Amino acid sequence: MSAVPRLATALAATAALAAAPAQAAPAPGPPRPPLSVTTYYVDCAAGSDSASGTGPATAWRTLAKASGAAYRPGDRILFRRGTTCTGTFAPTASGAAGAPLAAGAYGGGAEPRLAGGGARAAILLDNVQYWELRDLDVTNTGPATTTERRAGILVRLHDAGTGRHYLVDGVSVHDVNGADFKDPDPSGGILFAVQGSAKPTRFDGVTIRNSSVAHTDRTGIGTSSTWGRRPAHPSGPGTSFAPITGLSVHHNTVRDAGGDGIVVQNAVGARVEHNLVDGFNTRSGGYNAGIWAWNSDAVRYQFNEVTGGHGTRDSMAYDIDGGNNGNVYQYNYSHDNEGGFLLICNGAGMISDRNTFRYNVSVNDRNTTGPYGVISVVCAPATRTLVHNNTVTTNAPDTVVVSSNGPGGVTFRDNIFAGAAAGSPLADAHNTYDHNLYARISPVPATDAGAVRGDPRFLAPYDVRLRSGSPALGAGVPVPGGGDRDFYGNPVPDPPNLGADQGRGK
Repeated sequence: MSAVPRLATALAATAALAAAPAQAAPAPGPPRPPLSVTTYYVDCAAGSDSASGTGPATAWRTLAKASGAAYRPGDRILFRRGTTCTGTFAPTASGAAGAPLAAGAYGGGAEPRLAGGGARAAILLDNVQYWELRDLDVTNTGPATTTERRAGILVRLHDAGTGRHYLVDGVSVHDVNGADFKDPDPSGGILFAVQGSAKPTRFDGVTIRNSSVAHTDRTGIGTSSTWGRRPAHPSGPGTSFAPITGLSVHHNTVRDAGGDGIVVQNAVGARVEHNLVDGFNTRSGGYNAGIWAWNSDAVRYQFNEVTGGHGTRDSMAYDIDGGNNGNVYQYNYSHDNEGGFLLICNGAGMISDRNTFRYNVSVNDRNTTGPYGVISVVCAPATRTLVHNNTVTTNAPDTVVVSSNGPGGVTFRDNIFAGAAAGSPLADAHNTYDHNLYARISPVPATDAGAVRGDPRFLAPYDVRLRSGSPALGAGVPVPGGGDRDFYGNPVPDPPNLGADQGRGK
């Protein structure tokens, strides 16, 4: 049985459970005493490890002291602004539901810096849960290496069951020079990694928001897991599937990532939105993309911007990859990426089914190395993939707009493809085309019975809204369940326009 029916069955069971009559709540017990919490202070410039740590005047001095304390749920650990702490902050205590442990900042000046100095991580949360990190500056630079794994923030579970409630908020991670390793033991900026093989283990409730990652190797922000085996990935790691749930990555900036910008692995129901990735695959020798998922279902990517991708292999802004089912990319912007706009590349022996890519905009992306193009359909088939109402325009004269080496399984509907001034090829005889607009594209797929040929009349080279009189206005066909708004927030009319702009024309 494929993963999609199993996922549908699970969702139906969840809905049925939610609709069941509620059971009577147990009688309340005696009131609990108020939770006793403590705020601890760390001043790496003027503190003392022999002090109590419970006030600014009695702050601790080192990360070793701050790591070894016996914290209780609800406690806070605050680092003095304007100071640098060298080493690793690696607490061993966990918070509790409603009473997480929290690390943050106090005082005036620049955010406190935690500098790993080439350690495994500057902040290491290992087999702990209910943690929140705020307002910290994190770096981890050591001697140049091709073997040492390093991270800014590494949250790691190893044969631990389910770890719950993690928040990274307003944190700056930069200058991490780890070796070029992705998983299961990765290098990068902000990483959530599940390891081990004895006990199914996963994260539940992870939020990464309002944070920045710059000049990191290899990954900017990412998740990984050794529990990925399921029908959609029968050769995956582990003996079962333990997906991360409750993952939200939003309003972050990733710049100059050596490899992937933001990568979601082994997740169900994640949200990746309102992020900027500017510069990725800048130093890695492997395959990398701007924002993408692996072995993940029901992930929604929206309102993201990706630019500055380097390389001509898997260096695309967005990627529908192996074992992705029911994922949706919508309202995303991509421009000036050397590796192109979209990669559709299912893994061998895996199931990637019913994914949708809609109302996205690509301006001046390119890929000049076969079998790639601005959009590349390669690898094993990704079945029932729908790419609709996107606007793709390029000024690169030597790039293919859509390239496919034979897997099929993709339907392109209601899109605008606009080539360079001297013309651009479309090299795809394997997928389905229906009611698309082709400007300076040759050959136009003969199977597209609703093809529109002509200038889409964009407002400007980087402003792909439609002018009045555009042949794309009202020329589309409705897509059931295809969304009710466009890239610009306009409602979708019936019949729809071609491309990402569903307005009436400017």
